[in-house]
Amino acid sequence: MPSGGSSGTDSRTVPSSLLKSAREIVRHRTLLGVLVERDLKVRYKRSVLGLFWTMLNPLLMMIVFSVVFAEIFRFSFEHFTIYFLSAFVLWNFVAQTTSWSTACLLGYAPLIRKIYVPAAVFVLATVLSGLVNMLLSLVPLAAIMLVVGHPIRASVMFLPVAILLAVFFAFGLSLLLAGICIEFNDVVQIYQAVLLGWMYLTPIVYPLDIVPNRFRWLIAINPMYYLVEIFRVPIYGGVLPDARLLWRAGLAAIVALGTGWWVFERRADRNAYLV
Repeated sequence: MPSGGSSGTDSRTVPSSLLKSAREIVRHRTLLGVLVERDLKVRYKRSVLGLFWTMLNPLLMMIVFSVVFAEIFRFSFEHFTIYFLSAFVLWNFVAQTTSWSTACLLGYAPLIRKIYVPAAVFVLATVLSGLVNMLLSLVPLAAIMLVVGHPIRASVMFLPVAILLAVFFAFGLSLLLAGICIEFNDVVQIYQAVLLGWMYLTPIVYPLDIVPNRFRWLIAINPMYYLVEIFRVPIYGGVLPDARLLWRAGLAAIVALGTGWWVFERRADRNAYLV
């Protein structure tokens, strides 16, 4: 049965494989749009509020984390709510889409068996539906900024770059997870545990200043730190992220995409059989 990609990646470089498969995805862009729309409809099918939950979720998280960290742990710096939400929005996008990707190929198995479509299209559709959720969640974030009096500066014009790098990173990690979880289901449970620890190792709900120097290396090797910061700095700080943050975020995105694609392509034939 045909499937997206082949295990012949050994004879091709990852960049050439990426370019070839990217052209295949572009050819199926109409189907990609249909899959994204379908995914959003199915996800909120039995929900009274539907996509409104995407905008309501940041408000609920704001209340919970503001009480826990601002009041109980006494994190007392200006506009803590904006500091947290401007990071959590991006974190939630990566965490959600990569979690959804673990069951992506099995979820689309009936369609994959019937027609030839590059399997990566289904993974990308999952990531893009998560992107729609994230973009909608920016609406309540902007509203909260206006309510608390936090200025929205011109630096937010940089956000498309930060979002694009996050999409590349999430797509790469999603390809990796989708490629291995179809055979090794235990990875799904392991990844959920990893996500929890990963969130608390990323300065989302606490400032970097409180991290002891002996543990700063954990932040330095954490790709999500750089991706979160280049998204948060234009919103919370009102300035552009510095070059060091930007190039490291870009490197994280490229490495994740290249690694994820390589694993996905290597396992393409095996996964086609398992589906």
